[in-house]
Amino acid sequence: MNNTEFRAKYGIPHHGGIPSFCTANELVINAILEYAGKRNLPILIEATCNQVNPDGGYTGMRAQDFADWIAHLAKTSGVDSQKLILGGDHLGPNPWTSEPAEIAMSKAEQLVKEYVEAGFTKIHIDTSMACGGEDHPSFELVAERAARLCLVAEKFAPDPQALVYVIGTEVPTPGGELDDVDELSVTTPERFNRTVETHEAAFKEAGLESIWERVIAVVTQPGVDFSHTAIHQFQPEKAVALSDAIDRLPNLTFEAHSTDYQPTECLNALTKNKFSILKVGPELTYRMREAVFSLAQIESIVSDQPDSDIISVVDRAMSSNPKYWASYYHGENKLLTQLKHFSYSDRIRYYWAEETVNDALQRLIENLEHSPISETVISQYFPYREFQELKASPRQLISDHINLCVARYYKACGFYNHG
Repeated sequence: MNNTEFRAKYGIPHHGGIPSFCTANELVINAILEYAGKRNLPILIEATCNQVNPDGGYTGMRAQDFADWIAHLAKTSGVDSQKLILGGDHLGPNPWTSEPAEIAMSKAEQLVKEYVEAGFTKIHIDTSMACGGEDHPSFELVAERAARLCLVAEKFAPDPQALVYVIGTEVPTPGGELDDVDELSVTTPERFNRTVETHEAAFKEAGLESIWERVIAVVTQPGVDFSHTAIHQFQPEKAVALSDAIDRLPNLTFEAHSTDYQPTECLNALTKNKFSILKVGPELTYRMREAVFSLAQIESIVSDQPDSDIISVVDRAMSSNPKYWASYYHGENKLLTQLKHFSYSDRIRYYWAEETVNDALQRLIENLEHSPISETVISQYFPYREFQELKASPRQLISDHINLCVARYYKACGFYNHG
């Protein structure tokens, strides 16, 4: 399936693109399914090599577990399975870079095997990282390792013709930046061309020449990212040369990572500049956190049940298990609390699935489901809602708030007429 066929199959607008939702949060996924399912839109949900892998990743899931879970949620939501695309992000040796290269690559082969066997069809192969103390790999070595993983995908996929590939790696490390970023370099046409040329040569050398047309996108850096407290906005004039460079390769488009929090006009500009796959992750759970914290305030006003204490429960979970934020956030206690709660990096997203936090979240929702909430109280904490939309359940308030993000991504990708 080449790029044209991929677009036709999923109804992707000719001059637009498709959002790629990178999340393993159930409330977020249900919100996406609700929004897109009602509008019969294609739904691309991706898992990263750190979230889901043969070791369980930080979600505790392997690829088949994740695929089965998404299929169950989609069926429960009444979503047409033909509209659902599962993607694997940064598939390669990244989770095992401390091990010798050959061991890391063997584990990466198993990773790719499990993803394609589970029905993932959009495969981003990323072999850019150094392993076992080796020097940073050359363009040629990156491409050679990518071809090695592509061979595995083709061998073990139930229907290899259904696979589409994404190559290229000029993006932040999976999981996010460790510190605030002052300056970003847009991928040069020379680096883009070198990536394409070396991958095409490596695929040909590996006997994969016939599947090159199923490489639909290249990951490049258009000059977008976010730090803990700032957003690097897309500046189209800085990416003109890069956008021009892809014109000679009509079967390829760009994939943009870390587009979270970009102003909507910047997302529109990205799609117009050939960035047809827009990846978003932390912004989704950031919106969820906003809604949950607002509901906690409402709970303190209206509920006569024992308080869920959700914010304090989250704080305790982050303090007792700091591995997901300690190397990212620095400063005095007051600043640390602010970053843990409100950072664009949204490291809090790693804690929603912890048992104590999930129990408190369910208690919050149950408390509010059994407490009459005045429309005027909802209006105070969800002021963007129209007055006729103020009657809503706690779950719907969370879902609608998440879908502030979901809606703007679909519209930026050209799905203008779906409300």
